[in-house]
Amino acid sequence: MTAEVITYMAADQNRERRMQFALVAQCAPFLKGLRAASILSIEEKSVPDLCRILEATDISCRVLPAEKGRCLVLFYRKGRISMLLSQEAVRRFLEDYGYEDGDTEPERAVTRLCRRMEQYKEEIGTFPHELGVFLGYPLEDVKAFIRNGGRGSLLAGYWKVYHNPERARLTFLAYDKARDSAVNEFLSGKNIREIAAAENEL
Repeated sequence: MTAEVITYMAADQNRERRMQFALVAQCAPFLKGLRAASILSIEEKSVPDLCRILEATDISCRVLPAEKGRCLVLFYRKGRISMLLSQEAVRRFLEDYGYEDGDTEPERAVTRLCRRMEQYKEEIGTFPHELGVFLGYPLEDVKAFIRNGGRGSLLAGYWKVYHNPERARLTFLAYDKARDSAVNEFLSGKNIREIAAAENEL
């Protein structure tokens, strides 16, 4: 994706179209089924537009408290989150952050994650770095990031890599291709529903 494309879309007078482009450009690996979840920072006033855009998709979203007119939105597919939470290593990891047995149900797990993010904003908790697991980062990299305070990574891209950088590079390339594909589809006239892979197609 070129700087010219980004500049052109940033200048678009249609607020909803600008937000759709931001969703496509920043969340393409999720839209194309390569990740279980994604996050996007948007203007608070754009939330109704976002909800309308996603109505015809199988994508769920949670809007976190606004700060200075912007809010963080978590996008996810329930089936993919359920598959993620079915992994024993992931369940054991999340237990260390207060996720209980019942929280392995997708909606309860996402609710717990959102509550921890709210607590962080309220300055009564630390940032919930387990978010990386929901976003599809390898568990060993999430653990190493927490352990090392984000320092000493072998590679940095979509996340900070501490283990198996070659595997990560291949994943980064796949994410880049997904982004280029999604952006091209958007510029050719496709809407979000057409661009996003349905869960039963993943």
